[in-house]
Amino acid sequence: MLKQIDLSRTDLNLLVLFETVLREGHVGRAAAALSLSPSAVSHGLGRLRRLLNDPLFLRTPRGVVPTDRAVALAPEIAEVLQGIRSMLAMAEPFDPETSPRRFRLGVGDAFLCVFGPTLAARLAERAPAIGVSVLHVVPSFRQSPDEGAWDHVLAMLESRELDVALLPWLTCPARFTTRPVGQDRLVAATRADHPYALNPTIETYCRARHLVVSIRGDPVASTDATLAALGASRRVTMTAPNFSSALFLAAESDLVVSLPESLVTGHGARFGLVGTPLPFQVSPSELVAVTTHAALQDAGVAWLVDLVSATMTDKWQP
Repeated sequence: MLKQIDLSRTDLNLLVLFETVLREGHVGRAAAALSLSPSAVSHGLGRLRRLLNDPLFLRTPRGVVPTDRAVALAPEIAEVLQGIRSMLAMAEPFDPETSPRRFRLGVGDAFLCVFGPTLAARLAERAPAIGVSVLHVVPSFRQSPDEGAWDHVLAMLESRELDVALLPWLTCPARFTTRPVGQDRLVAATRADHPYALNPTIETYCRARHLVVSIRGDPVASTDATLAALGASRRVTMTAPNFSSALFLAAESDLVVSLPESLVTGHGARFGLVGTPLPFQVSPSELVAVTTHAALQDAGVAWLVDLVSATMTDKWQP
């Protein structure tokens, strides 16, 4: 059983001292950076050496160098200090113009292609020190869209691995909150001279060669169930793992691929692609920003939800 350490007897400022000496490589320079005397830094290093049972820093003619143990501890100490700094930053009134916080946003790749540039521009203009780490989120392969396909993303939100996620409309437990941010629908993306673009009938659609976007390579989509109900079918020639790669494939082939209309509107022209309505009724997909009620009490997270929602609302072209 691990021995429990009594933190009430430990000065956590020693970790800041460790970080500074490691960065400066010199006791005198570290003392100046910390507004301490060299002797105070040396005394603190002595306490830290006893606490960690290692010399930590060895003297050289040019300053000090870390021991192997100090090198191994450095990333762990940096992570602890970053966590403390982030916690204290959250305790201060949130001001996006000066805050150095980093948020984590879960989205699909189509969002990043369509709205990412505008989001980056608004961050630069309104929150120059804030960072946003974007994670690609996809539905679970183990579930159908109606049976908890996004539960793993909800778990990431609850554990604060993510601050906000943009997902298709879904029913969430009461501890989550959702905000509608827009609608999108699928269109058939093809070259402008493709037979389907010139004559968009169900017959030309079914005769065409198709590309399906599927992370796990399934050559079947909801479109096929719709076609089957109409007594029709299509031939899927290829699959692609994401929407952005599908743009390249459709541009250089005779393939037809169903893509979000916002993606084709925003980027189709640069690939020589056009978006043509599908030859059957397609319901629009509602997108929502999801977070927890607890996270939304954080002024920074609330600001991020507002920023993402406004970015999508202002730019959306259904």
